[in-house]
Amino acid sequence: MVFRKLPGVFASGMGLRLSQKFVFLLFLSGLVTLCFGALFFLPDSVRLKRIFLPKTDNQAVTVGSENDVRDHSKKMSQQTAKGDSTTKLKMLSRKQSVTHKARTVERSIGNKPPEEWSPSKTKTEPVARARESVTGGDRVTTSTQNGQHKDTFDFERFKQCLVKAPMGSDNGKPSDPQTQQRREKVKEMMKFAWDNYKLYAWGKNELRPLSRNGHIGNMFGGLRGATIVDSLDTLYIMGLMEEYEEAKGWVENNLDLNSSGEASLFEVNIRYVGGLLSAYYLTGAEVFKRKVLELGEKLLPAFNTPTGIPRGVINLGSGTSWSWGWASAGSSILAEFGTLHLEFVHLTELARNPIYTEKVMNIRKVLNKIEKPHGLYPNFLSPVSGNWVQHHVSIGGLGDSFYEYLIKSYLMSDKTDEEAKKMYYGALEAIETNLVQKSQGGLTYLAEWRGGILDHKMGHLACFSGGMVGIGADDGPQEKRQHFLDLAAEITHTCHESYTRSATKLGPEAFRFDAGAEATATRLSERYYILRPEVIESYMYMWRLTHDPKYREWGWEAVEALEKNCRTDAGFSGIRDVYSSVASHDNMQQSFFLSETLKYLYLLFSDDDLLSLEDWVFNTEAHPLPIIRKGCLQTGPATQEADDQAATE
Repeated sequence: MVFRKLPGVFASGMGLRLSQKFVFLLFLSGLVTLCFGALFFLPDSVRLKRIFLPKTDNQAVTVGSENDVRDHSKKMSQQTAKGDSTTKLKMLSRKQSVTHKARTVERSIGNKPPEEWSPSKTKTEPVARARESVTGGDRVTTSTQNGQHKDTFDFERFKQCLVKAPMGSDNGKPSDPQTQQRREKVKEMMKFAWDNYKLYAWGKNELRPLSRNGHIGNMFGGLRGATIVDSLDTLYIMGLMEEYEEAKGWVENNLDLNSSGEASLFEVNIRYVGGLLSAYYLTGAEVFKRKVLELGEKLLPAFNTPTGIPRGVINLGSGTSWSWGWASAGSSILAEFGTLHLEFVHLTELARNPIYTEKVMNIRKVLNKIEKPHGLYPNFLSPVSGNWVQHHVSIGGLGDSFYEYLIKSYLMSDKTDEEAKKMYYGALEAIETNLVQKSQGGLTYLAEWRGGILDHKMGHLACFSGGMVGIGADDGPQEKRQHFLDLAAEITHTCHESYTRSATKLGPEAFRFDAGAEATATRLSERYYILRPEVIESYMYMWRLTHDPKYREWGWEAVEALEKNCRTDAGFSGIRDVYSSVASHDNMQQSFFLSETLKYLYLLFSDDDLLSLEDWVFNTEAHPLPIIRKGCLQTGPATQEADDQAATE
């Protein structure tokens, strides 16, 4: 007899048995997972992790190429605990949109921009930070030798790679008594400016000498002490060591980088990053290295645009960024995104992290892809489309330091950056063809270009170009080298003329060559002088290149004019009208007066081996940065000398 089980009974029994098995298997898998996971929380868990995890997973992750980021993303999806427990990875999201004054700024790079615009198309970017055992944001590495990290910047080797001692054979002291007396006067001016800043504005960004209080301003995103950071290297090279130690102590104890204000990427880079870098390279003090690497990391989110061209304003706390409200159609400014290269290359050197160099090299990539009108670089570029927004070209404001950083990038690379060289001399050829003009009185000047129409004015800011053309003369085509040096001298002469034609013997913010004007300001809004350094900067370079004594004489004229018109009872102040014999002060001692104007004057009256141009280039805030001799830094000075000798043979 065959018995048939009722369908309901059969299903019920089978369901019961399956439930019991499922619960048992769930319990067993949970137990195994718990035991396996506990291995990672034991005191000696690192050893046990090595049993189960590949060796490569214990090594540092750095932000670099697209493949680096993609490989890291795979590892992050496979594991949640990793390597050295002191290492934390901060994920900088690129997806967030922010609103600033009714402008929405899309920071996502996940919008699939054209492939040629961005070397990395991932939505997140890991940045390695060391919070405990690794100094100052250097790339995290577990590879050690004799207890020392192998992949860190070697300051002692760096010093050996310099051709000359940074401070020269005798701190640059000139043999001529008159020149030495003039140099001492500049040093006294620096001490006077510093002492009054310390007395009335300590910790603030700049001094207001008439009201005797401090000024914070809104350019630095909540950062403080701009004058302190800007003055570090000037104090050091002038031998004002007590003042230097005060400044160093403030940086160590009071420079708070955890601000959340709205900062100019450009200003923070040239003043704070540049100032901290130069202070480290001159002194070797680790505090400057730690601070600059921490700050450099905070600037990276500004590059999170579809093209990789950074926006001009960044919130240092949140990482959100946007363009200046006055910038045409939300554009980025040529002189701002083009004035990052020197500092960012050195951030890569110190951090041993290629991301900084990759960011600025991508800017070149974008610029080299787009058409340039008559070979010129307009001042406004869209960070979204990568196209020029309007055709205004200036070697003064909005454009100036872009060109400066091309030739200086070539020089700082120990003349190996051929791309920078090509871009610089190509731009210089276009400038000569389209902008260089000769006035009726025989003065050479650089006009501005507006869609093909020349505006015959030259800004004080453009007066740096005499020095720029001068330092680039020797590396141009052989047949044009003397021509470039002559052009540099002519531009510098014109800028000196703009000083001599005023009642104060100081130059206006802009001067014109139309309607009968010759190197004079014709508009009230252009008659002011705010302690700017550009003319004196060109004097210094031209002195070093030619040793023509007129440049030192012109520099001394500027010293006397500053003393007579800009010195107050409590510091130095800009003036509102250089053509008025009665000074009307603007109540501001700019930080760049201490960083640039006084430093260039001091170097002008010093011997050439003080911060020799064989070893140093100056950023656009006059902070000296060393030439990077890759061969020497990697293999040592003896090997570098042998390589150089072989190359010459």
